[in-house]
Amino acid sequence: MRFEPSGGLRGSVTAPPDKSISHRAALLGAMSAEPVRIANYLRAADTLSTLDALRAVGALVEEHDDATVVVRGSGLREAREPGGPIDVGNAGTLMRLLPGWLAAQEGRIFVLDGDSSIRRRPVDRIAAPLRLMGADIRATEGRFPPFVVYGTPLSAITYEMPVASAQVKSCVLLAGLAAAGTTSVVEPALSRDHTERMLAAAGVAVDRRGPTVSVTFTDELDAQNVLVPGDLSSAAFMIAAGVLVRGSRLVVRDVGVNWTRTGFLRILERMGANVLGELEEPSAAVAPSEPISDIDVTAGALVGTVVEAEEVPLAIDELPLVALLGCFAEGETVVRGAQELRVKESDRIAGVVEGLRGLGATIEATEDGFAVTGTAGAALRGGTIDARGDHRMAMLGAVAGLASEEGVDVVGMEAAAVSYPGFMDDLARLA
Repeated sequence: MRFEPSGGLRGSVTAPPDKSISHRAALLGAMSAEPVRIANYLRAADTLSTLDALRAVGALVEEHDDATVVVRGSGLREAREPGGPIDVGNAGTLMRLLPGWLAAQEGRIFVLDGDSSIRRRPVDRIAAPLRLMGADIRATEGRFPPFVVYGTPLSAITYEMPVASAQVKSCVLLAGLAAAGTTSVVEPALSRDHTERMLAAAGVAVDRRGPTVSVTFTDELDAQNVLVPGDLSSAAFMIAAGVLVRGSRLVVRDVGVNWTRTGFLRILERMGANVLGELEEPSAAVAPSEPISDIDVTAGALVGTVVEAEEVPLAIDELPLVALLGCFAEGETVVRGAQELRVKESDRIAGVVEGLRGLGATIEATEDGFAVTGTAGAALRGGTIDARGDHRMAMLGAVAGLASEEGVDVVGMEAAAVSYPGFMDDLARLA
């Protein structure tokens, strides 16, 4: 699909429902003792895979036309053994969170599998802490799907994570609900805290002290009804387009602005972008709710910046956009400590560098990130970019096309539907 250079983007758009929160809300609903109503649930390929997976282990799931989902779960320790493999599709979040619950289902066996992309994504980072808790997990070649989870009694641990990851942290905390004692996760850098907030709202004693978050053994989960806010990681593509395309003035409505998700906005502010919203301030306490704000965006001049390792977990999905923004900034933009990007839906470091270089960017890959030399506002030439089956790479190419001199052809644009099914319609409306 081709994206031509655009005049200023104008108007307002509502951010699609948050993918991370939709996954977690459905999962905690399946683990809960009472039905959970989820309003504004994301209806996209990944989150629909979660609903199907929960049905496979015994949850009753109702989907309504108004984007409301009702989950009637089997309880914290009563997941049903399915008759065949659980298909996680392309949903990496589901693949890494679900085993935390299933590992405690004593005497039951669960096989998890997915598409060709999922089969290239490692699971050893969740298998390692779960095995320390007593779980029995057997993966293909020791680290890839398909893999088998044998339900066993679990014991509490204190786990020091080698790499900050909200998915790994959430997996261990979910397993900790059924483990005798107090389970603690020590993060090398803070990551998004949606799981902790939902657990706190469900009556779990969640304790966060600096880099350590802990939960204790829980008899049952009383998850609450959830209103899913707009997804900042999806809204980020509209925000970046508004910053890059000259003459733009737009508003992205109903965006979740949890402080553990707004790292991208803080990076934008440092680069000189005109982006305004009522953002949540950092807090040591675990809040039981998610803040929401409109984001006002105006195009403007940018300067390069350096993104250090401690910032990466709070902006992990938006880092490809930082590379694109760096192409238009004055000076150099460098991202460090982002090796996590190599094990996303694609190797996003390689994909971003190859893709943007093909559009005329001066960009180099490093082992854990990239370095971009900007053009001080001059547009990229344009060309062709391959999404590599990665939804964020597809949307990156679209935004690059709008801000380019000659336009960009995106190969595999259909991948955007994984997280943002209405992306094309929203972009066309603003343009």
